[in-house]
Amino acid sequence: MKATYLLVAFLALASFASAFDPSPLQDTCVAVPDGRSKDAVFVNGKFCKNPELVVAEDFFKHVDPGNVNNKFGSKATPVTVNELRGLNTLGISLARVDYGPKGLIPPHTHPRASEILIVIEGTLLVGFVTSNNQNNTNRLFTKMLNKGDVFVFPIGLIHFQYNIGNGNALAIAALNSQNPGIITIPSAVFGSTPPISPEILAKAFQVDYKVINYLRKQFSYDNN
Repeated sequence: MKATYLLVAFLALASFASAFDPSPLQDTCVAVPDGRSKDAVFVNGKFCKNPELVVAEDFFKHVDPGNVNNKFGSKATPVTVNELRGLNTLGISLARVDYGPKGLIPPHTHPRASEILIVIEGTLLVGFVTSNNQNNTNRLFTKMLNKGDVFVFPIGLIHFQYNIGNGNALAIAALNSQNPGIITIPSAVFGSTPPISPEILAKAFQVDYKVINYLRKQFSYDNN
C-alpha cells in the first residue's frame, strides 16, 4: 500500500517536474561530489560523472525512519541531489517526514520548488499563507489530511504540518527541484549566523529585547 502512495505522489509530480530546473540534455548526469576537483566551480547544479562509470547505486538510496525525539517532535529526511546524486538534472526530489504525537514541521518555505504531500499514516493539519493580497493581508489556507490525502504547497509560500493525532504519522513530500532549499522561519529569524540585530528584531516584532533573547535560545535548533 505504501508503494502505491509513493507512485501516486511521483505521478502527480511528473506534470510539473521540469517547471523550474533546467531540462537534461542526456539520459543521466550523476553528480560529482562537491570539491572533488580543485578547479571545480559550483554554479547552479553539479558536475557530471563520466557516463562510463555510472552504476545502479548512483540512483538508489534507502531512507530510514527519522528520529522524532526533538523539541518539534518531527523529522524531515530529504532526498535531494545532495543525498542521491542520480537526481542531478532531473528536476525532482522528495522528503520522508516522520511525526511523533503532536509533532510539528514548523513554518518554512522552499525558495526553489512547489511541494506535494501525501499522508501515508496518521492525521495532519497542514496549511500555507499567501503573499500580500490587494487588501494587504496574508490569507491562510488550512486542511485536515488523513491517510491517502494529498495537498500542494505553492512555491515560496510559508507552510507547515502538524500531527494532530496521539500516534505517530508519516508523509512523503515530493518537490519539483533537485535542490529545493528550505528556510525554517523561526530558525532563520532567531538562529541566523551571524545573528540579526536584536534592535531590528525587537522593533519588527514589537517586543522587548528580553523576548528576542529568549526566542533565540528556543529556535536555534533545526530538525531538517
